[in-house]
Amino acid sequence: MINFHDTFEFENKNIDIFTIGELLIDMISTDYSDDFQCNSYVKYFGGSPANIAMNIKRLGANSTIAASIGKDGLGDFLKQHLEDNCIDTSYISRVDFSTSMVLVTKSKTTPIPIFYRGADYNLEYTPEIKVALKNCKIIHFSCWPISQKTSRSTIEKVIIEARKNNVLIGFDPNYHEMIWEKEHDGIEYIKQLIGKVDIVKPSEDDANRIFGEDTPENQIDKFIKLGAKLVIMTLGSDGAIISNGACKITFDTLASEVVDTTGAGDAFWSGFYTALIKGYTIKVALQLGFAVSAYKLKYVGAVVKLPSIEEIINIYNI
Repeated sequence: MINFHDTFEFENKNIDIFTIGELLIDMISTDYSDDFQCNSYVKYFGGSPANIAMNIKRLGANSTIAASIGKDGLGDFLKQHLEDNCIDTSYISRVDFSTSMVLVTKSKTTPIPIFYRGADYNLEYTPEIKVALKNCKIIHFSCWPISQKTSRSTIEKVIIEARKNNVLIGFDPNYHEMIWEKEHDGIEYIKQLIGKVDIVKPSEDDANRIFGEDTPENQIDKFIKLGAKLVIMTLGSDGAIISNGACKITFDTLASEVVDTTGAGDAFWSGFYTALIKGYTIKVALQLGFAVSAYKLKYVGAVVKLPSIEEIINIYNI
């Protein structure tokens, strides 16, 4: 069982956090809207695993990402952005598909996305990825790569190799029916996957899409019954509930200003993982995750100029 007052003991490896999955363009509206009546959108670096890798680097830990992008100008933009921020691009594949994109309305609640996918789900398992899995402490992925055949096969191999190498596995169960492969039961696949990972962080919306409407407490119990070791359920402005299977603890939101919610969950993962790597207890790491998320909410875009994790501690008096 994962004890909230414990720390994770990691082996001495070169990569702190290895994220695997989508690297894509976020086109975010300049105005707030729930019905896509906006006329102007701005291009941002995006993709949940990519956002996390970028944030972690800025917070002061070592991160990298495996992803697939197109041989086009948008792919060039994304790769250059990683390089400009000193993130290793050795695990980035260039394929003959368009770089994937998400159109997002700027929101103070839950962003409404429209998905345009191509290159991201053509991520194949490579010898380079296998080597990275021997040299990392934590791996992270979301529903995006498991929603299509090629990248799903890659993630299945990644999980097997991670278990061989004593790597902590984090999974974001951000299920959206519209990104899933046709004729494939994504919900049942996610349910059987839960027991193969260590940490899951569903939002309340994620849980309702997977299990149907229910209370957050009941939803958490469902994840635990499927084998999750630590469940972090975020509730937006109502904070979060976390369970290790033996007990539940709650956190109030630290957000004082909400400008754009895009990437708030990624910011949480980033602060949480960085704190674990730096030796903080799981409970303090959770607090730092929520603090980084609160900091991000004050700015537009999924990736913002974050201070170090030590500065976050001082800003939020943790």
